[in-house]
Amino acid sequence: QVQLVESGGGLVQPGGSLRLSCAASGIIFSWYSMGWYRQAPGKQRELVATITTDYSTNYAGSVKGRFTISRDNAKKTVYLQMNSLKPEDTAVYYCNADWTTQRRNYWGQGTQVTVSS
Repeated sequence: QVQLVESGGGLVQPGGSLRLSCAASGIIFSWYSMGWYRQAPGKQRELVATITTDYSTNYAGSVKGRFTISRDNAKKTVYLQMNSLKPEDTAVYYCNADWTTQRRNYWGQGTQVTVSS
């Protein structure tokens, strides 16, 4: 059974930082590209950042320079370090595991991030 469990969300003031974690089980973690997506109320889910099996990263323009994605294959965990948070970063953040060639794609349950004073 595949599980992606996010943690680290919460309420933070503008300009603050949070680090999200996503622990995976039931998959060979090192074979999957990992990503973070977010969905704000009334909006579609959007890509935040991805990291491939060879550690190449990609970021949405709105978070580039503020967020950093990383992975630890030994711990089967992907992280999202979020700095200089803005109110528009408020959303539910979802972890994603993708093995495109095998058409395997999994989602976590999401963690709420609220940026407000």
